Amino acid sequence: MLAKYEPVIGLEVHVQLLTNSKIFCGCSTRFGDAPNNNTCPVCLGLPGTLPVLNKRVVEMATRASLALNCMVHEHSRFARKNYFYPDLPKGYQISQYELPLATGGWIEVEHGGAKKRIGITRLHLEEDAAKNLHEGFSQSATKAYIDHNRCGTPLCEIVSEPDMRAPEEAYAYLTTLRQILLYTGVSDVNMEEGSLRCDANVSVRLRSSQEFGTKVEVKNLNSFRFLQKALEYEIDRHIGVLEGGGRILQETRLWNQSANRTDSMRSKEKAHDYRYFPEPDLLPVHVSAAWREEIRRSLPELPEAKRARFVSSYSITPYDAEVLTTSRTLADYFEAVVAAGAPGKSSANWIQTELLGRLSEARKAFADSRIEPAALAELLKLVESGQITGAIGKKVFATMFESGRGAAEIVAAEGLAQISDTSAIERAAREVIAKNPDNVAKYKGGNEGVFKFFVGQVMRATRGQANPQAVNDILRQLLSSNSL
Repeated sequence: MLAKYEPVIGLEVHVQLLTNSKIFCGCSTRFGDAPNNNTCPVCLGLPGTLPVLNKRVVEMATRASLALNCMVHEHSRFARKNYFYPDLPKGYQISQYELPLATGGWIEVEHGGAKKRIGITRLHLEEDAAKNLHEGFSQSATKAYIDHNRCGTPLCEIVSEPDMRAPEEAYAYLTTLRQILLYTGVSDVNMEEGSLRCDANVSVRLRSSQEFGTKVEVKNLNSFRFLQKALEYEIDRHIGVLEGGGRILQETRLWNQSANRTDSMRSKEKAHDYRYFPEPDLLPVHVSAAWREEIRRSLPELPEAKRARFVSSYSITPYDAEVLTTSRTLADYFEAVVAAGAPGKSSANWIQTELLGRLSEARKAFADSRIEPAALAELLKLVESGQITGAIGKKVFATMFESGRGAAEIVAAEGLAQISDTSAIERAAREVIAKNPDNVAKYKGGNEGVFKFFVGQVMRATRGQANPQAVNDILRQLLSSNSL
């Protein structure tokens, strides 16, 4: 039915900013502390308290806005968003409404081999709510707990335009957005810890229509996979309702992971339901042009620009550049290996196949690697110079990965230097040929494929240390000799 209907998707992404203290008080934002340990009268909303804006929060949000090509406004203002829920001790949330910090941005995403620009409507600041914890399943047995440690943690909400037309596009947008935020250092965007949370607005319309259909919001999608699955489910549900002659209700729904479906939560609120009004206890936010440009100059090279530079500067493929710029840490590691004297292409190959591969097998994070950039460069220079073979290089790498020892030390201690002495290689080759008369006959009979067998046997006899080119040349000469 997607030939008849077109999905329309927009995302609202809540990002916890990476500050040491909360947005309106000095309490710690550290994750994992004992419940209700990082609280004070301000973030608990006790009577007579006043909020004080954390300047670092505005700086971080401005940094994110500029990286997302937004216009950062010189003047913005906080507002009270009124609603009553156990996780909101004041009975309202301090957010921004009519005058957000930044508007009119965009990012470029790649999906299906094509690039597409997704608009960003606004980026505004707000405080996070507390965290509700539920225990039990039946109504009589259910207990609810509230941890206020998260209450008052600084958030920026990034609202996209409804520019996405497939769940895969939404996935690509969120992936790209997360990467940019990581590069700028404004958040650790850890979905498992709740520092990146996503709400999706989705509707469908006839492909010939210019008007949007009735949208539904799916709340609190805390993984990329759940986002895609929830959107796929909702699109199918909308089409089914419309094809059955029904009407889509504007509502808020939740993703039910165990049942692989969305469940209705409540009718969709409108702005007037929140009774927004300017926050009387806070002055308007002022970001001067000078401060904004100072923050802009501090921005790092962003992923798209870094990918283009890697391809042009290091002669690697766009795919290599894509992998190596997955995180700023990985990109910096690659450049450090090259700066230590290793060629760009071989550095890219070894990092992807050997380092990332072994880390994945060991289920370790990149930060847990014991191989420093200079150590990997030392190994690659041994391989490139012919002092050890590529096969031996991989064995040395495995030892380096486990022990943290240097490549030259391992090669010397284990006697792994490449054998280039042609007389030693010839002796090994003659012994292999003498032991395999049947395969010699096959080779002389035109079976070229058996040549690989001889190469493998000679390399095994020399513990993989023989110069591969010398092995090939000597075997060709001996096998072609009429004396055999």
